[in-house]
Amino acid sequence: MKNRYEALLVLNTQGKDDTVKDVVDRLESEFQKEGAEIEQVQKMDKRPFAYVAGELDAGHYVNFIFHADPQLIVKLRAKFKLDPEVYRQHYQKLRPKQEKKERSAKKLAEAT
Repeated sequence: MKNRYEALLVLNTQGKDDTVKDVVDRLESEFQKEGAEIEQVQKMDKRPFAYVAGELDAGHYVNFIFHADPQLIVKLRAKFKLDPEVYRQHYQKLRPKQEKKERSAKKLAEAT
């Protein structure tokens, strides 16, 4: 059974010739190679960190919303841990997306 997940990745693009768009496209294809169905990709620009815990003081944030099996999260963590362009990663299980039909049914019930 596939669940809905959100992955927040912080990219290390310091000293790289690749553009952020190229890195995001590559990461999106990595998700799809592993069997995830991408619902949405949100690029959130470069932001400074609240506190510096490593060699970087800022990173490009990218948010992926996707559907995948629970075992896939472990694979993705291991794979992106070895990727030098992924500085940090966080995964969170989301609620299933609700249908718009339910809202329409409520409006019809209130109208009558």
